[in-house]
Amino acid sequence: MTQYVYRFGGGVSESGERDKNLLGGKGANLDGMASIGLPVPPGFTITTEMCTRYYDDGEVFPESLRAEVANGIAHIESVTGKKFGDNADPLLVSVRSGARVSMPGMMDTVLNLGLNDETVKGLADVSGDARFAWDSYRRFIQMYADVVLELDHGSFEEALEIAKEDKGFFLDTELTAEDLKALVGAYKQLVQDQWGKPFPQDVHDQLWGAVGAVFGSWQSERAKVYRRLNAIPHDWGTAVNVQAMVFGNMGETSATGVAFTRDPATGERAYYGEFLINAQGEDVVAGIRTPQYLTTAARTRANAKPLSMEEAMPEVFGELAKVFDLLENHYTDMQDIEFTVERGKLWMLQTRSGKRTAKAALKIAVDMASEGLITQEEAIARVDPSALDQLLHPTLDPKAVRDVLAKGLPASPGAASGIAVFDSDTAEKRAEMGESVILIRTETSPEDIHGMHAARGILTARGGMTSHAAVVARGMGRPCVSGVGTLAIDAKAKLMRVAGREVREGDVVTIDGSTGEVMFGAVDTIQPELAGDFGTLMVWADKVRRLKVRANAETPLDCTVAREFGAEGVGLCRTEHMFFDAARITAVRQMILADSEAGRRVALERLLPEQRKDFTEIFEVMAGLPVTIRLLDPPLHEFLPHEEAEFDEVAKAADVSVDTLKRRAAELHEFNPMLGHRGCRLGVTYPEIYEMQARAIFEAALDVAETPIPEIMIPLVATRRELELMKDLVDRVAKEVFAERGKTIDYLVGTMIELPRAALMAGEIAEVGEFFSFGTNDLTQTTLGVSRDDAGRFLTTYVDKGIFARDPFVSLDVEGVGQLITLAAERGRATRPDIKLGICGEHGGDPASIAFCEETGLDYVSASPYRVPIARLAAAQAALKAR
Repeated sequence: MTQYVYRFGGGVSESGERDKNLLGGKGANLDGMASIGLPVPPGFTITTEMCTRYYDDGEVFPESLRAEVANGIAHIESVTGKKFGDNADPLLVSVRSGARVSMPGMMDTVLNLGLNDETVKGLADVSGDARFAWDSYRRFIQMYADVVLELDHGSFEEALEIAKEDKGFFLDTELTAEDLKALVGAYKQLVQDQWGKPFPQDVHDQLWGAVGAVFGSWQSERAKVYRRLNAIPHDWGTAVNVQAMVFGNMGETSATGVAFTRDPATGERAYYGEFLINAQGEDVVAGIRTPQYLTTAARTRANAKPLSMEEAMPEVFGELAKVFDLLENHYTDMQDIEFTVERGKLWMLQTRSGKRTAKAALKIAVDMASEGLITQEEAIARVDPSALDQLLHPTLDPKAVRDVLAKGLPASPGAASGIAVFDSDTAEKRAEMGESVILIRTETSPEDIHGMHAARGILTARGGMTSHAAVVARGMGRPCVSGVGTLAIDAKAKLMRVAGREVREGDVVTIDGSTGEVMFGAVDTIQPELAGDFGTLMVWADKVRRLKVRANAETPLDCTVAREFGAEGVGLCRTEHMFFDAARITAVRQMILADSEAGRRVALERLLPEQRKDFTEIFEVMAGLPVTIRLLDPPLHEFLPHEEAEFDEVAKAADVSVDTLKRRAAELHEFNPMLGHRGCRLGVTYPEIYEMQARAIFEAALDVAETPIPEIMIPLVATRRELELMKDLVDRVAKEVFAERGKTIDYLVGTMIELPRAALMAGEIAEVGEFFSFGTNDLTQTTLGVSRDDAGRFLTTYVDKGIFARDPFVSLDVEGVGQLITLAAERGRATRPDIKLGICGEHGGDPASIAFCEETGLDYVSASPYRVPIARLAAAQAALKAR
């Protein structure tokens, strides 16, 4: 029979493997901490396999699980000496989620489970603190009603606020035992009114309700969005961890906290975190009370008055510091830790590899390798290539004028400007319209995940450095400023008031997540500095990677950026992008609309010097590196005139009537231009177009000081004959130019594989083509029969329903499109063993797609300039994995 429950703590460890796939990250690490002798409250883990079965069986539990859970409860009882449901000395437990990978705030937790109208009295007696007991009960009812019964959370918060207002109190901690007892009665009435039944008193019913709710939260909308954004498979499931409660709200010698063994924002080797005296865990992250600093140094830097933990609880802090070092050495990574102090005794509730910014990830990886904790190869593997995107964009210019409105906590570094919005739905809608937005909230919750992803930055009035907003923003790479207590936010009116001023929805604001500043208006930016730890890791990565990395670039500026980021050539220069310039578009339209070769050649003569200048500038920047130039591949409708003035301009240049041009435009109309008269089909029907471009390439190559290696790409080839005709044309023009100039250069002629037929016929096409560049954007479109421009309407649903693991236009469809690439590579090499192979679609900057390219043995990938470092690191990781 499959085992679904594994016990830990109290000298018991039933899972020596500590397999995160089975136990989830939290369960595996709880067992791990217990096994190395740390103080971990006893408990048990229900596996991720049970979660999968739970959904497969129609959201019901097998009878065998009930017996296993009963054994787990008995284990906790034997270690603690308490009984679950006992009226005299009750055992209380927490029920928490724990997926394979950290999903902060996405799934549910229930604390203090096991309290009812009788056990609360026993807890009051055994603890000697009636206030603590009734506070725990009211917290449990509120959390259970929200998570398990799915009742209106706001009505419970409102009841709490009314209770404080009636007494003239500001803080929850000011409420007395009698106040809290009355509040429990109000909460129970809310449950009766909203649920239609009394609050459950049977502790076993409570437990199974909580376990079902935690499993249920795996399929919550916010969890689905988080998994989609972070490419986490939907079929992994979550584990459930049931653990004896320890209490941080038992007076002034108790506390709870969240800490990191290094600074998750900067990577500095310094203890980092927050704690609260006389509080439970949710108080620290909820932002209801302002947390205190862990270390005196951090408190001093912030000029904060409340004592640090180092000052208030020096002995416990010393013990905690030893635990930090032990855990970091054991797991060889920066740890994110949750702990509770119960009447002076330290308990460890969780450890996991901490979420961190890209800057911190780089520093931590490089520092740990330098410290000898990990190897250079392990350091390369530690940094998420996609996270480097956080470092490759501008930051605020320190010299720029700033209209500072307020200052909060620098919760996630980086900076962003955008229009102020006050709810997540609006943030998502306006971002989809192309606007940059700053999401402003009193505090964020997991339901804000879609708005946080859409926003350029996040600003909150409440919350500390470990609040939901801060943790999620750091993971997403969004700048965040939290805990700006001077902000008065009115979400309904869509405005905020600060320092006597109003900021309304649509006003531009800027936040600096590195300083905590909030500014009115936009602020100038500067380019990032790509040295230090970044440069060190890139050097290490370049030593181990096999794949070359090029850039998709067609302007001197793009090429310059690509070189600065380490590109080893241009993998795709799209020449059609060069023709939209206002000074050229008329000649391009004249060429397209001409009804004779003579008319086209007149326009092409005007374009030749401009095209030659384009290639000269690119070759000069690339300084002898290979440059793959795709000959003209426009869907013609993109160039055709539409306005009357545009027709007039072209008619004047071509010396023909407007009516003639309009008739010609009508003749060129296509129902499906993406599959129409484009690519090499233009070259076959109008060879003079490709003649002009080939001449411009060769003349430019002969004009520059460092001889380049032009790789002339014929687009949209489906047959050997198409490529043969175009190669003959290019070779003929090359001979003409070389004869005129009296010197020659090396060059290659190949094709872009972007049609399934081309992949299937790659063996024949390789008889002519000297290189293949896989255009994965169009190859994905033509293989799936899906328009990339229109797919956004339904692809999210396809990912949510598990039809695609990820958006196939973001990460390569390895099973389908990848199979065509593999086949084409094999057949191409069988014909021409030295054929050069690469990809140049957007997938060239996607780490998962790059891993596929390494497995397939391609020679290079080509990505947009700003994703070149991402590709370099991903290629190194792929090479290490292949070893």
